[in-house]
Amino acid sequence: MDGKPQVVAAENFWGSIATQLGGDRVQVTSIITNPNADPHDYEPTTADAREIATARFVIVNGIGYDPWMQKLIDANPTAGRDVLTVGTLAGVPAGGNPHQWYSPPVVEQVINAITAEYKKLDPKNSRYFDQQHTLFETLGLAEYHRLISEIRSKYAGTPVGASESIFEGMASALGLNLLTPVSFLSAISEGTEPTAADKATIDRQIFSHEIQVYVYNNQNATPDIQRQIEEAKAANIPITTITETLVPAEATFQEWQVHELQALEAALKRATGH
Repeated sequence: MDGKPQVVAAENFWGSIATQLGGDRVQVTSIITNPNADPHDYEPTTADAREIATARFVIVNGIGYDPWMQKLIDANPTAGRDVLTVGTLAGVPAGGNPHQWYSPPVVEQVINAITAEYKKLDPKNSRYFDQQHTLFETLGLAEYHRLISEIRSKYAGTPVGASESIFEGMASALGLNLLTPVSFLSAISEGTEPTAADKATIDRQIFSHEIQVYVYNNQNATPDIQRQIEEAKAANIPITTITETLVPAEATFQEWQVHELQALEAALKRATGH
């Protein structure tokens, strides 16, 4: 294909990274861009199919998060098209936590894989892509990296609660002690009913102040989560929010993540007094 390589990302958080790494030498389209859309059960359009059919490189999250994407790829076979599946790259098994964009080590793996793919697709611009990679890491992600390091150094070990598994990767990177039962985190993420025992455990953690901050995904606030939020407010436990996709939709990956990390740091400071 003549001109810039066409790149399609299933979700705009990966698309934002791909856009910044590609600069003006690639054309990136993200399929999921609406903050109100649920990537789990998205219904692809004919326009999406056309984008996939002309793409040289496709970025899929995988791990059961965007199964419709693989169907689109299979329905629009193209010789020479490369597919990056984040779950496969990260070695996350089927049934594992799909929210790998909240895992800073996996984000680094994806950044490196995208740059390597761009250099393969357009070898004559390899030096340019190396420069874009360096700029993104040293300037674009500077505040993201700084906040992760700062929060870890100040608040590692702080016990926190969360509404679902989306926060697991970041909690681990920050050294926070996520006390919410894993089975509850998974149930809310997967849209299944959490157990009464798990709900009782979380109620106890809130009422007895076993957790110091509560983090929830405000794009998936089920009745159980809304009840926990009210309990946390009543117990004067600081609450902060995260989202699955870019908010606002036009934000870059790092603007979105930095905003959330700043809010989390403020909640931790309020909870701990330092």
